[in-house]
Amino acid sequence: MKKVLLIEDNQDIRETTADILTLADFEVETAANGKIGVALAKTFQPDIIVCDIMMPELDGYGVLHILSKNPQTAHIPFIFLTAKSDKGDLRKGMNLGADDYLTKPFEETDLLDAISMRLKKNEMLRQEFSKDVKGINQFFDEVSKYDDVKELSKDRRLELYTKKSELFREGRFAKQLYFIESGKVKTYKTTEDGKEFVTGFYGPGDFIGFIPLFTEASKYTDTAVILEDAEICKIPKEDFTTLIFGSKNISNTFITMLSNNLKERETQLAAMAFATVRQRTAKLLVYLNDKNDNQENTIPAVTISREDLAGSIGAAKETAIRSLSQLKDDDLIRIEGKEILLLDVEQLVKISQSGYL
Repeated sequence: MKKVLLIEDNQDIRETTADILTLADFEVETAANGKIGVALAKTFQPDIIVCDIMMPELDGYGVLHILSKNPQTAHIPFIFLTAKSDKGDLRKGMNLGADDYLTKPFEETDLLDAISMRLKKNEMLRQEFSKDVKGINQFFDEVSKYDDVKELSKDRRLELYTKKSELFREGRFAKQLYFIESGKVKTYKTTEDGKEFVTGFYGPGDFIGFIPLFTEASKYTDTAVILEDAEICKIPKEDFTTLIFGSKNISNTFITMLSNNLKERETQLAAMAFATVRQRTAKLLVYLNDKNDNQENTIPAVTISREDLAGSIGAAKETAIRSLSQLKDDDLIRIEGKEILLLDVEQLVKISQSGYL
């Protein structure tokens, strides 16, 4: 049974509307003003909120503003009720993130239809989308059904990038978001003395190049180069902007898809910052192994150049090579050209976590 929170200061309207919703098989909680409504939203955790605008103590705009700032309630669809038909009220409500708007007096069917539609759309957006181009296209197709989302681009084909080709370059204007279907990509910054400092490694299911897209005329802060032949889907900046700054529910879903990469990268960089060279080397090898699709019953292996290894752990090339040699002497790895075979992943994990083994 879906739960509806009804916030309405007029007792007659509140009771009548609650009866309508109860008869339609909803579980209903009511609040006589905005302050009570905010408190109930946090404890009742409704599936949808129907809220009057003009109320004492805290009006509907205030309720929406407070709830939209709380991660526990920000995703809940929100429908405004008002006795006014002024377009300024409509525009203000939608700008704050309201999902719909009904003018009193309203027909019973209009209320139930609005609630039903918003619940269906919210359920659609909260489903899991696979981290591949099929899932991305499914997400785009679903959100395109929203009336408040302008038409998104249709041409989201995979493009093949060969090894060593450049995806984007540091200092150039950001024009699109990239999604990696297959292959591997590294990003790096160029230091003042011309050396490369690796900022990340990415593989299937990762989005890259989206941070600069948040501003109007921002530039890429690093360079992306293909490490292994890759299939990549390019998403125009206009689509990115629509999804991020449009409907709050669409925005929440899209940000969740992106945030997995942000959290992973933040954790990775923070862990690297305070570790020893030995620990950073082990961390990188474990990280690269986790990103690989190694077959079972084989010795896991990662492929990385000594320059990339050094840039990734923030050490000189000679220091990186020495660290690898120590791990080799400890029978934890075996080196075959650029390929590094991980003979004891469990011990490497322990080293990466402690730095003293």
